[in-house]
Amino acid sequence: MRSARPKVLHSLAGRPLLEHVLVAAEDLAPERMVVVYGHGGQQVPQSFPERAIHWVEQAEQRGTGHAVRQALPALQPVDQVLVLYGDVPLISPVTLRALIGEASSTRMVLLTVELADPTGYGRIVRSAAGDVQRIVEHKDASVEERKLHEVNTGIMVVERASLERWVGRIEAINAQGEYYLTDIIQLAVAEGVQVGALESQDPDAVLGVNDRVQLAHLERVLQQSLARRLLLAGVSLRDPARFDLRGKLQAGMDVEIDINVLIEGNVFLGDGVRIGANCVLRDSRLEAGTLVRENCVIERAVIGPDSRIGPFARIRPDTHLDSAVHVGNFVEVKKSRIGRGSKINHLSYLGDATVGSRVNIGAGTITCNYDGANKHQTLIGDDAFIGSDTQLVAPVQVGAGATIGAGSTITRDAPGGELTLSRAKQTTVPGWNRPRKGKQGD
Repeated sequence: MRSARPKVLHSLAGRPLLEHVLVAAEDLAPERMVVVYGHGGQQVPQSFPERAIHWVEQAEQRGTGHAVRQALPALQPVDQVLVLYGDVPLISPVTLRALIGEASSTRMVLLTVELADPTGYGRIVRSAAGDVQRIVEHKDASVEERKLHEVNTGIMVVERASLERWVGRIEAINAQGEYYLTDIIQLAVAEGVQVGALESQDPDAVLGVNDRVQLAHLERVLQQSLARRLLLAGVSLRDPARFDLRGKLQAGMDVEIDINVLIEGNVFLGDGVRIGANCVLRDSRLEAGTLVRENCVIERAVIGPDSRIGPFARIRPDTHLDSAVHVGNFVEVKKSRIGRGSKINHLSYLGDATVGSRVNIGAGTITCNYDGANKHQTLIGDDAFIGSDTQLVAPVQVGAGATIGAGSTITRDAPGGELTLSRAKQTTVPGWNRPRKGKQGD
Protein backbone atom coordinates (compact mmCIF):
# COMPACT_ATOMS: atom_id res chain seq x y z
CA MET A 1 0.00 0.00 0.00
CA ARG A 2 3.05 2.27 0.39
CA SER A 3 1.53 3.71 3.55
CA ALA A 4 2.33 4.19 7.24
CA ARG A 5 -1.17 2.94 7.96
CA PRO A 6 -1.69 -0.83 8.31
CA LYS A 7 -3.36 -2.22 5.20
CA VAL A 8 -6.41 -3.55 7.05
CA LEU A 9 -7.17 -0.02 8.31
CA HIS A 10 -7.44 1.44 4.83
CA SER A 11 -10.99 2.50 4.08
CA LEU A 12 -13.56 0.77 1.88
CA ALA A 13 -16.96 2.47 1.65
CA GLY A 14 -16.10 4.51 4.73
CA ARG A 15 -15.06 1.60 6.95
CA PRO A 16 -11.70 -0.13 7.51
CA LEU A 17 -11.13 -3.28 5.47
CA LEU A 18 -10.91 -5.31 8.66
CA GLU A 19 -14.26 -4.04 9.90
CA HIS A 20 -16.01 -5.51 6.86
CA VAL A 21 -14.51 -8.90 7.70
CA LEU A 22 -15.39 -8.60 11.39
CA VAL A 23 -19.01 -7.78 10.54
CA ALA A 24 -19.22 -10.89 8.33
CA ALA A 25 -17.71 -13.01 11.09
CA GLU A 26 -19.99 -11.59 13.78
CA ASP A 27 -22.99 -12.53 11.66
CA LEU A 28 -22.03 -16.17 12.27
CA ALA A 29 -22.25 -15.74 16.08
CA PRO A 30 -18.84 -17.36 16.71
CA GLU A 31 -17.78 -18.52 20.15
CA ARG A 32 -14.56 -16.56 19.83
CA MET A 33 -12.88 -14.22 17.35
CA VAL A 34 -9.09 -14.04 17.23
CA VAL A 35 -7.32 -11.42 15.13
CA VAL A 36 -3.61 -11.75 14.36
CA TYR A 37 -1.97 -8.43 13.61
CA GLY A 38 1.56 -7.46 12.64
CA HIS A 39 2.43 -4.34 10.64
CA GLY A 40 1.37 -1.16 12.38
CA GLY A 41 1.50 -2.58 15.89
CA GLN A 42 -1.17 -1.30 18.26
CA GLN A 43 -2.89 0.83 15.59
CA VAL A 44 -5.02 -2.16 14.63
CA PRO A 45 -6.44 -3.22 18.04
CA GLN A 46 -6.76 0.42 19.08
CA SER A 47 -9.06 1.00 16.10
CA PHE A 48 -11.63 -1.50 17.47
CA PRO A 49 -11.74 -0.81 21.22
CA GLU A 50 -15.31 -1.96 21.80
CA ARG A 51 -15.26 -5.27 19.93
CA ALA A 52 -15.02 -8.63 21.69
CA ILE A 53 -11.79 -9.75 20.03
CA HIS A 54 -8.76 -11.69 21.26
CA TRP A 55 -5.81 -9.82 19.78
CA VAL A 56 -2.60 -11.70 18.98
CA GLU A 57 0.53 -9.95 17.76
CA GLN A 58 2.66 -11.58 15.08
CA ALA A 59 5.87 -9.72 15.82
CA GLU A 60 7.73 -11.46 13.01
CA GLN A 61 5.81 -11.89 9.77
CA ARG A 62 6.70 -15.34 8.51
CA GLY A 63 3.62 -16.32 6.55
CA THR A 64 0.04 -17.43 7.09
CA GLY A 65 0.99 -20.71 8.76
CA HIS A 66 3.11 -18.83 11.26
CA ALA A 67 0.25 -16.39 11.91
CA VAL A 68 -2.17 -19.23 12.69
CA ARG A 69 0.43 -20.80 14.96
CA GLN A 70 0.49 -17.57 17.01
CA ALA A 71 -3.30 -17.67 17.30
CA LEU A 72 -3.61 -21.28 18.47
CA PRO A 73 -3.36 -20.64 22.24
CA ALA A 74 -6.35 -18.28 22.01
CA LEU A 75 -8.32 -20.89 20.05
CA GLN A 76 -8.28 -23.58 22.74
CA PRO A 77 -12.02 -23.40 23.65
CA VAL A 78 -13.31 -23.98 20.10
CA ASP A 79 -13.86 -27.15 18.07
CA GLN A 80 -13.84 -25.71 14.56
CA VAL A 81 -11.73 -22.88 13.20
CA LEU A 82 -12.77 -20.63 10.33
CA VAL A 83 -9.74 -18.85 8.84
CA LEU A 84 -10.48 -15.42 7.31
CA TYR A 85 -8.29 -12.59 6.05
CA GLY A 86 -8.45 -8.96 7.09
CA ASP A 87 -7.79 -7.77 3.54
CA VAL A 88 -10.65 -9.76 1.92
CA PRO A 89 -13.48 -7.36 2.75
CA LEU A 90 -16.37 -8.52 0.55
CA ILE A 91 -16.68 -12.05 1.90
CA SER A 92 -20.34 -12.88 2.49
CA PRO A 93 -21.81 -14.49 5.62
CA VAL A 94 -24.00 -16.56 3.29
CA THR A 95 -20.92 -18.06 1.65
CA LEU A 96 -19.27 -18.65 5.02
CA ARG A 97 -22.33 -20.49 6.36
CA ALA A 98 -22.30 -22.73 3.30
CA LEU A 99 -18.59 -23.40 3.84
CA ILE A 100 -19.11 -24.30 7.49
CA GLY A 101 -21.99 -26.56 6.53
CA GLU A 102 -19.67 -28.59 4.28
CA ALA A 103 -17.12 -29.21 7.05
CA SER A 104 -17.05 -31.85 9.81
CA SER A 105 -14.62 -33.34 12.32
CA THR A 106 -13.31 -35.65 9.57
CA ARG A 107 -13.51 -33.23 6.65
CA MET A 108 -11.93 -29.84 6.15
CA VAL A 109 -13.21 -27.50 3.46
CA LEU A 110 -11.54 -24.77 1.42
CA LEU A 111 -13.13 -21.86 -0.39
CA THR A 112 -11.87 -21.69 -3.97
CA VAL A 113 -12.60 -19.63 -7.06
CA GLU A 114 -12.04 -19.91 -10.81
CA LEU A 115 -10.07 -17.00 -12.26
CA ALA A 116 -9.54 -16.19 -15.91
CA ASP A 117 -6.07 -14.98 -14.99
CA PRO A 118 -4.83 -16.86 -11.90
CA THR A 119 -1.34 -15.32 -11.95
CA GLY A 120 0.03 -14.91 -8.45
CA TYR A 121 -2.48 -17.22 -6.77
CA GLY A 122 -1.99 -20.67 -5.26
CA ARG A 123 -3.42 -23.39 -7.55
CA ILE A 124 -5.78 -26.13 -6.39
CA VAL A 125 -4.52 -29.59 -7.33
CA ARG A 126 -7.29 -32.18 -7.21
CA SER A 127 -7.34 -35.96 -7.31
CA ALA A 128 -9.17 -37.95 -9.99
CA ALA A 129 -12.08 -38.22 -7.54
CA GLY A 130 -12.26 -34.44 -7.24
CA ASP A 131 -10.88 -34.07 -3.71
CA VAL A 132 -8.21 -31.48 -3.02
CA GLN A 133 -4.75 -33.05 -2.89
CA ARG A 134 -2.61 -30.00 -2.34
CA ILE A 135 -2.21 -26.30 -3.04
CA VAL A 136 0.85 -25.06 -4.84
CA GLU A 137 1.82 -21.41 -4.61
CA HIS A 138 2.35 -19.61 -7.91
CA LYS A 139 6.07 -19.07 -7.36
CA ASP A 140 6.54 -22.76 -6.59
CA ALA A 141 4.20 -24.11 -9.31
CA SER A 142 5.37 -26.03 -12.36
CA VAL A 143 4.47 -24.99 -15.90
CA GLU A 144 1.57 -27.48 -15.95
CA GLU A 145 0.33 -26.44 -12.51
CA ARG A 146 0.26 -22.81 -13.58
CA LYS A 147 -2.25 -23.75 -16.28
CA LEU A 148 -4.82 -24.53 -13.55
CA HIS A 149 -7.45 -21.79 -13.07
CA GLU A 150 -8.98 -22.88 -9.77
CA VAL A 151 -7.19 -21.01 -7.03
CA ASN A 152 -7.07 -20.93 -3.28
CA THR A 153 -8.73 -18.02 -1.46
CA GLY A 154 -7.04 -18.94 1.82
CA ILE A 155 -10.42 -19.17 3.57
CA MET A 156 -10.99 -22.57 5.18
CA VAL A 157 -12.79 -24.45 7.93
CA VAL A 158 -10.80 -27.05 9.86
CA GLU A 159 -11.03 -28.93 13.15
CA ARG A 160 -8.96 -27.12 15.76
CA ALA A 161 -7.06 -30.13 17.15
CA SER A 162 -6.03 -31.20 13.65
CA LEU A 163 -5.09 -27.65 12.73
CA GLU A 164 -2.85 -27.41 15.77
CA ARG A 165 -1.14 -30.68 14.93
CA TRP A 166 -0.56 -29.84 11.26
CA VAL A 167 0.56 -26.24 11.77
CA GLY A 168 3.25 -27.49 14.11
CA ARG A 169 4.66 -29.68 11.33
CA ILE A 170 4.81 -27.32 8.35
CA GLU A 171 8.21 -26.04 7.24
CA ALA A 172 9.44 -22.92 5.45
CA ILE A 173 10.92 -24.76 2.50
CA ASN A 174 9.71 -22.63 -0.41
CA ALA A 175 10.66 -19.68 -2.59
CA GLN A 176 9.40 -17.18 -0.01
CA GLY A 177 10.99 -18.77 3.03
CA GLU A 178 7.62 -18.62 4.79
CA TYR A 179 5.35 -21.03 6.61
CA TYR A 180 2.42 -21.56 4.24
CA LEU A 181 -0.89 -22.46 5.86
CA THR A 182 -1.75 -24.20 2.60
CA ASP A 183 0.87 -26.88 3.37
CA ILE A 184 -1.50 -28.42 5.89
CA ILE A 185 -3.51 -29.76 2.93
CA GLN A 186 -0.86 -32.35 2.10
CA LEU A 187 -0.56 -33.26 5.77
CA ALA A 188 -4.33 -33.75 6.00
CA VAL A 189 -4.37 -35.91 2.87
CA ALA A 190 -1.49 -37.98 4.24
CA GLU A 191 -3.58 -38.70 7.37
CA GLY A 192 -6.56 -39.72 5.26
CA VAL A 193 -8.61 -36.63 6.05
CA GLN A 194 -10.89 -35.63 3.21
CA VAL A 195 -10.30 -32.12 1.90
CA GLY A 196 -13.29 -30.63 0.12
CA ALA A 197 -13.70 -27.38 -1.76
CA LEU A 198 -16.59 -24.96 -2.13
CA GLU A 199 -16.27 -22.73 -5.18
CA SER A 200 -17.22 -19.07 -4.83
CA GLN A 201 -19.29 -17.85 -7.76
CA ASP A 202 -18.12 -14.26 -7.35
CA PRO A 203 -14.37 -13.60 -7.74
CA ASP A 204 -14.67 -10.10 -6.32
CA ALA A 205 -16.17 -11.47 -3.09
CA VAL A 206 -12.91 -13.28 -2.32
CA LEU A 207 -10.48 -10.77 -3.78
CA GLY A 208 -7.78 -9.58 -1.42
CA VAL A 209 -6.39 -6.05 -1.37
CA ASN A 210 -2.67 -5.81 -1.97
CA ASP A 211 -2.40 -2.31 -3.43
CA ARG A 212 -4.43 0.82 -3.99
CA VAL A 213 -5.46 -0.28 -7.47
CA GLN A 214 -7.24 -3.32 -6.02
CA LEU A 215 -8.70 -1.20 -3.22
CA ALA A 216 -10.17 1.23 -5.77
CA HIS A 217 -11.56 -1.69 -7.78
CA LEU A 218 -13.35 -3.15 -4.75
CA GLU A 219 -14.67 0.29 -3.83
CA ARG A 220 -16.46 0.49 -7.16
CA VAL A 221 -17.63 -3.13 -6.90
CA LEU A 222 -19.15 -2.48 -3.48
CA GLN A 223 -20.64 0.87 -4.49
CA GLN A 224 -22.30 -0.70 -7.52
CA SER A 225 -23.79 -3.36 -5.27
CA LEU A 226 -25.07 -0.78 -2.79
CA ALA A 227 -26.50 1.35 -5.60
CA ARG A 228 -28.29 -1.66 -7.06
CA ARG A 229 -29.94 -2.41 -3.70
CA LEU A 230 -31.17 1.17 -3.46
CA LEU A 231 -32.53 1.12 -6.99
CA LEU A 232 -34.40 -2.12 -6.31
CA ALA A 233 -35.76 -0.54 -3.11
CA GLY A 234 -37.26 2.32 -5.14
CA VAL A 235 -34.63 5.05 -4.84
CA SER A 236 -33.90 6.92 -8.09
CA LEU A 237 -30.19 7.39 -8.75
CA ARG A 238 -29.56 9.56 -11.78
CA ASP A 239 -26.28 7.72 -12.41
CA PRO A 240 -25.46 4.77 -10.11
CA ALA A 241 -21.82 4.95 -11.18
CA ARG A 242 -21.59 8.44 -9.67
CA PHE A 243 -23.02 7.73 -6.23
CA ASP A 244 -21.18 6.77 -3.04
CA LEU A 245 -22.62 5.34 0.16
CA ARG A 246 -20.21 5.21 3.11
CA GLY A 247 -22.61 4.20 5.82
CA LYS A 248 -26.33 3.37 6.00
CA LEU A 249 -29.12 5.04 4.04
CA GLN A 250 -32.77 4.63 4.93
CA ALA A 251 -35.01 6.08 2.25
CA GLY A 252 -38.76 6.45 1.81
CA MET A 253 -40.75 6.35 -1.42
CA ASP A 254 -39.89 8.42 -4.50
CA VAL A 255 -36.54 9.65 -3.27
CA GLU A 256 -34.38 11.12 -6.05
CA ILE A 257 -30.60 11.49 -5.88
CA ASP A 258 -28.61 13.27 -8.58
CA ILE A 259 -24.98 12.63 -9.56
CA ASN A 260 -21.90 12.85 -7.33
CA VAL A 261 -23.80 12.63 -4.05
CA LEU A 262 -21.91 11.25 -1.03
CA ILE A 263 -23.80 9.67 1.87
CA GLU A 264 -21.80 9.12 5.08
CA GLY A 265 -22.78 7.67 8.44
CA ASN A 266 -26.48 7.13 9.14
CA VAL A 267 -28.78 9.12 6.87
CA PHE A 268 -32.58 9.11 6.61
CA LEU A 269 -34.42 10.53 3.60
CA GLY A 270 -38.19 10.80 3.87
CA ASP A 271 -40.72 10.31 1.11
CA GLY A 272 -40.21 12.51 -1.93
CA VAL A 273 -36.87 13.96 -0.82
CA ARG A 274 -34.77 15.22 -3.73
CA ILE A 275 -31.01 15.67 -3.53
CA GLY A 276 -29.22 17.76 -6.17
CA ALA A 277 -25.82 17.06 -7.65
CA ASN A 278 -22.55 17.27 -5.73
CA CYS A 279 -24.01 17.15 -2.22
CA VAL A 280 -22.61 15.58 0.96
CA LEU A 281 -25.03 14.24 3.59
CA ARG A 282 -23.54 13.00 6.84
CA ASP A 283 -25.41 11.55 9.85
CA SER A 284 -28.54 13.56 9.12
CA ARG A 285 -32.31 13.22 8.85
CA LEU A 286 -34.24 14.90 6.03
CA GLU A 287 -38.01 14.69 6.32
CA ALA A 288 -40.55 14.22 3.53
CA GLY A 289 -40.76 16.65 0.66
CA THR A 290 -37.44 18.37 1.30
CA LEU A 291 -35.41 19.64 -1.66
CA VAL A 292 -31.64 19.98 -1.40
CA ARG A 293 -30.28 21.84 -4.38
CA GLU A 294 -26.78 21.44 -5.83
CA ASN A 295 -23.49 21.68 -3.91
CA CYS A 296 -24.72 21.52 -0.32
CA VAL A 297 -23.16 19.96 2.78
CA ILE A 298 -25.45 18.76 5.59
CA GLU A 299 -23.86 17.23 8.69
CA ARG A 300 -25.49 15.92 11.88
CA ALA A 301 -28.63 17.92 11.29
CA VAL A 302 -32.41 17.44 11.17
CA ILE A 303 -34.22 19.03 8.25
CA GLY A 304 -37.98 19.34 8.63
CA PRO A 305 -40.53 18.44 5.95
CA ASP A 306 -40.95 20.55 2.81
CA SER A 307 -37.79 22.57 3.45
CA ARG A 308 -35.59 24.05 0.71
CA ILE A 309 -31.80 24.00 1.04
CA GLY A 310 -29.19 25.57 -1.21
CA PRO A 311 -27.64 25.72 -3.65
CA PHE A 312 -24.22 26.12 -1.99
CA ALA A 313 -25.54 25.92 1.58
CA ARG A 314 -23.80 24.40 4.58
CA ILE A 315 -25.82 22.99 7.46
CA ARG A 316 -23.46 22.22 10.32
CA PRO A 317 -23.89 19.88 13.32
CA ASP A 318 -26.68 20.27 15.88
CA THR A 319 -28.91 22.25 13.54
CA HIS A 320 -32.64 21.59 13.51
CA LEU A 321 -34.84 23.12 10.83
CA ASP A 322 -38.60 22.98 11.32
CA SER A 323 -41.00 22.48 8.41
CA ALA A 324 -40.95 24.65 5.26
CA VAL A 325 -37.71 26.42 6.15
CA HIS A 326 -35.71 28.00 3.31
CA VAL A 327 -31.91 28.11 3.57
CA GLY A 328 -30.52 29.62 0.39
CA ASN A 329 -27.27 30.06 -1.47
CA PHE A 330 -24.07 30.65 0.50
CA VAL A 331 -25.84 30.38 3.85
CA GLU A 332 -24.23 28.60 6.80
CA VAL A 333 -26.20 27.45 9.85
CA LYS A 334 -24.54 25.94 12.90
CA LYS A 335 -26.00 24.63 16.18
CA SER A 336 -29.25 26.50 15.65
CA ARG A 337 -32.97 25.85 15.62
CA ILE A 338 -34.98 27.55 12.87
CA GLY A 339 -38.76 27.72 13.21
CA ARG A 340 -41.47 26.83 10.76
CA GLY A 341 -41.62 28.82 7.52
CA SER A 342 -38.57 30.97 8.26
CA LYS A 343 -36.28 32.05 5.43
CA ILE A 344 -32.54 32.70 5.26
CA ASN A 345 -32.08 33.05 1.55
CA HIS A 346 -28.72 34.70 0.84
CA LEU A 347 -25.15 35.01 2.07
CA SER A 348 -25.78 34.72 5.82
CA TYR A 349 -24.39 32.95 8.89
CA LEU A 350 -26.43 31.82 11.89
CA GLY A 351 -24.60 30.15 14.74
CA ASP A 352 -25.90 29.29 18.24
CA ALA A 353 -29.26 30.83 17.39
CA THR A 354 -32.90 30.07 18.09
CA VAL A 355 -35.14 31.53 15.40
CA GLY A 356 -38.92 31.54 15.62
CA SER A 357 -41.49 30.89 12.92
CA ARG A 358 -42.03 32.99 9.77
CA VAL A 359 -38.86 34.99 10.32
CA ASN A 360 -37.21 36.63 7.32
CA ILE A 361 -33.45 37.09 7.54
CA GLY A 362 -31.98 39.35 4.88
CA ALA A 363 -28.82 38.89 2.85
CA GLY A 364 -25.50 39.36 4.59
CA THR A 365 -26.85 38.88 8.12
CA ILE A 366 -24.62 37.22 10.70
CA THR A 367 -24.86 36.28 14.34
CA CYS A 368 -21.66 37.35 16.09
CA ASN A 369 -21.76 34.39 18.47
CA TYR A 370 -18.10 34.14 19.50
CA ASP A 371 -16.30 36.71 21.63
CA GLY A 372 -12.91 35.07 21.33
CA ALA A 373 -13.42 32.86 24.38
CA ASN A 374 -17.06 31.78 24.62
CA LYS A 375 -20.08 31.16 22.40
CA HIS A 376 -23.27 33.14 23.03
CA GLN A 377 -26.90 32.73 22.02
CA THR A 378 -29.06 34.81 19.69
CA LEU A 379 -32.85 34.60 20.12
CA ILE A 380 -35.19 35.83 17.38
CA GLY A 381 -38.95 35.77 17.96
CA ASP A 382 -41.75 34.79 15.59
CA ASP A 383 -42.49 37.05 12.59
CA ALA A 384 -39.35 39.13 13.02
CA PHE A 385 -37.79 40.81 9.99
CA ILE A 386 -34.00 41.17 9.93
CA GLY A 387 -32.80 43.62 7.29
CA SER A 388 -29.84 42.92 5.04
CA ASP A 389 -26.27 43.34 6.25
CA THR A 390 -27.18 43.10 9.94
CA GLN A 391 -24.82 42.01 12.68
CA LEU A 392 -26.50 40.52 15.75
CA VAL A 393 -23.88 40.66 18.52
CA ALA A 394 -24.71 37.86 20.95
CA PRO A 395 -25.97 37.48 23.55
CA VAL A 396 -28.92 39.35 22.14
CA GLN A 397 -32.68 38.91 21.75
CA VAL A 398 -34.95 40.20 18.99
CA GLY A 399 -38.58 40.23 20.02
CA ALA A 400 -41.53 38.79 18.11
CA GLY A 401 -42.62 40.94 15.19
CA ALA A 402 -39.57 43.20 15.49
CA THR A 403 -37.99 44.81 12.43
CA ILE A 404 -34.24 45.39 12.25
CA GLY A 405 -33.22 48.03 9.73
CA ALA A 406 -30.73 47.07 7.06
CA GLY A 407 -27.06 47.71 7.82
CA SER A 408 -27.54 47.65 11.61
CA THR A 409 -25.24 46.37 14.32
CA ILE A 410 -27.47 45.21 17.17
CA THR A 411 -25.73 44.94 20.53
CA ARG A 412 -28.78 45.24 22.83
CA ASP A 413 -32.13 43.50 22.89
CA ALA A 414 -34.58 44.75 20.26
CA PRO A 415 -38.20 45.00 21.47
CA GLY A 416 -40.98 43.12 19.73
CA GLY A 417 -43.18 44.95 17.25
CA GLU A 418 -40.80 47.88 16.86
CA LEU A 419 -38.23 49.09 14.33
CA THR A 420 -34.68 49.00 15.64
CA LEU A 421 -31.71 50.24 13.65
CA SER A 422 -28.23 51.63 14.14
CA ARG A 423 -26.75 53.72 11.35
CA ALA A 424 -24.44 56.67 10.92
CA LYS A 425 -26.30 59.71 9.59
CA GLN A 426 -26.24 59.83 5.78
CA THR A 427 -24.48 62.92 4.46
CA THR A 428 -24.22 64.46 0.97
CA VAL A 429 -21.28 66.78 0.19
CA PRO A 430 -22.41 69.39 -2.39
CA GLY A 431 -20.08 70.09 -5.27
CA TRP A 432 -17.68 67.29 -4.49
CA ASN A 433 -15.66 66.09 -7.48
CA ARG A 434 -14.32 62.63 -7.85
CA PRO A 435 -10.52 62.52 -8.33
CA ARG A 436 -9.48 62.00 -11.95
CA LYS A 437 -6.34 60.49 -13.40
CA GLY A 438 -4.12 63.05 -15.05
CA LYS A 439 -3.12 62.82 -18.72
CA GLN A 440 0.17 61.09 -19.50
CA GLY A 441 3.03 63.54 -19.10
CA ASP A 442 1.10 65.98 -16.88
